[in-house]
Amino acid sequence: MNRTMHQPEQKRIEQLLKRSLPPAGGQTSAELRRDLWPAMLKRLDRHPTSVPWFDWALLATLAALLAFFPGAIPVLLYHL
Repeated sequence: MNRTMHQPEQKRIEQLLKRSLPPAGGQTSAELRRDLWPAMLKRLDRHPTSVPWFDWALLATLAALLAFFPGAIPVLLYHL
């Protein structure tokens, strides 16, 4: 069975790919128009990060379990 693509099919696929994918270089490259880092810093300052109480409770429970059962430390490290 001949698996080569016919010339019209190959041209059609080539045209579809050229239309759907932007060129890799040149004027239409994916360079940013501006630096995004200052905007990211402003966004981080607007929304201060805080750790919920449930996370602190889980951390305290884990610390207590590891203090009472130090043999569980290698098991915990293995699963991380």
